[in-house]
Amino acid sequence: MSATRYRRFLKLCEEWPMDELKKGRDLGMFLRQRVALAFREGENTQISDPEKCDQMYESLARINSNLYRERFPRVMDTSFTGVTVEECKVLLSGSMQQMQQMDDEKKGLWKTLTQRFSSKAQEEAPEKASEK
Repeated sequence: MSATRYRRFLKLCEEWPMDELKKGRDLGMFLRQRVALAFREGENTQISDPEKCDQMYESLARINSNLYRERFPRVMDTSFTGVTVEECKVLLSGSMQQMQQMDDEKKGLWKTLTQRFSSKAQEEAPEKASEK
């Protein structure tokens, strides 16, 4: 039975999409790594809790098949902010975070620290004024 579980998880990993823009943060890559760890001996791996393993597979299979997306369709493909799906993908991609890191590095340590602390001081100032 363990061989069947292993093959089912392998098939799920093959079907699960991967987002190349999210290196190190992609759910598909994380799933592949976890399956590799859980089934270190391949089909010969002994599962300590077969029920939990089956439940986990069924949950992942439902997510992968978009069961909940079809069952609970969204009215609009934007959030309350009005940001579109494409804009969210750009914001969440690693390239956007890398650009922010490069900008921070260019500023230099002293300038970055002074900006952070000065913005905190400005945020705290209205709170102190309202307390008086």
